[in-house]
Amino acid sequence: MYESTLELSAFICQNRAMRTIVTGTVGLDKSVYLEKVAAFAHRDGHNTRLCHIGDRMYAEAPDIAPGRILDLPLSRLHLLRRSVIKDVLRESRQQDHCLVNTHATFRWRHGLFPAFDFDQLAQFDADIYLCLMDTVDKVHARLLAEHQVDHSLKDLLVWREEETLATEMMMMGSSLARDGAPARFYIMAVGTENSTAEMCYRLLFQPQRPKAYIGFPMTHVADLPEIQQEIIDFRRLIQQHFTVFNPADMEEYELYQSALEASQRGHKVVETEVLNRTLRFDVAEVLQVAGDINAQIYARDFMLIDQADMIISYIPELPSGKPGLSSGVERELQHAYEATREVYVIWQPDAKPSPFITETATQVFKTTDQAIEYFKQKGHIET
Repeated sequence: MYESTLELSAFICQNRAMRTIVTGTVGLDKSVYLEKVAAFAHRDGHNTRLCHIGDRMYAEAPDIAPGRILDLPLSRLHLLRRSVIKDVLRESRQQDHCLVNTHATFRWRHGLFPAFDFDQLAQFDADIYLCLMDTVDKVHARLLAEHQVDHSLKDLLVWREEETLATEMMMMGSSLARDGAPARFYIMAVGTENSTAEMCYRLLFQPQRPKAYIGFPMTHVADLPEIQQEIIDFRRLIQQHFTVFNPADMEEYELYQSALEASQRGHKVVETEVLNRTLRFDVAEVLQVAGDINAQIYARDFMLIDQADMIISYIPELPSGKPGLSSGVERELQHAYEATREVYVIWQPDAKPSPFITETATQVFKTTDQAIEYFKQKGHIET
């Protein structure tokens, strides 16, 4: 018998070779992020190989100048990729765990084309397909600093949707050839904190650890530092125990708000701090893609809820005494309930929650400590 789900998770990972394919658009720093994930795995004794397909393709074709590999004829690019993945397939059989860092699609001068072959996916037999993503302003900043890729903000949003959909199709296609349980598809944000890499490690190597989507107001408390600190403390506490999907890791609404305020002041350019550098965005361009940004926020948060076991929402009390309950948090709670996820609410205000909260919640708590104690009793947290 195993005394906890974490011990069971450790047993599964130590006795089953885990295969993961990780995708994402250009401009994510996926390699750096996945090196952190692999470091967590090695720290906990998991024999893990991390394979960067792009780096291996350049190594196998030293005649190709840096940054020019996509200019190759598609026929040579296809053969080169297949050759590299053939080596990865052979090496993966010698490892307990294997992470493959690649892309699902490319959009280049050849147009949109896939970066995979179903026959090789079937041979690799991945357990998890993970699509990483980041906000458009951060991706834009990295592309300016590290790549020579012509792009607009609209391009970045389209590329992200294409990569997400193609990765899910990779999973669906390869699952048809699996004898066992179907592969799983997840999305995660790269973020800017080491905690996101640790959450990714837990997702891949601790599959029995409960997965929680955390909800809390963001825009409504932007000018309330004390409440913001409450939310930070809540997030940190939940992250100690769960594999957490945090919507704040993909906060893009702020860029739209900044552009809207600049437009109202008659400015054509808005300056923002992104990855420790000041970037200038065309106000008209940002406002033009505002609908796309909002639609992707809506769809992405629901995807994060659907891939979680539960939602844990923190509702603070505003200085006015009213609940800090945004329409977004309300909609998340309703979606989680309709998706038959466990719904937990930490309700801080003195005012009683409405039936729309109490009738859809699995449990309502007054404090975060009460919630943690409940999760321990339920076996969600190791004691």
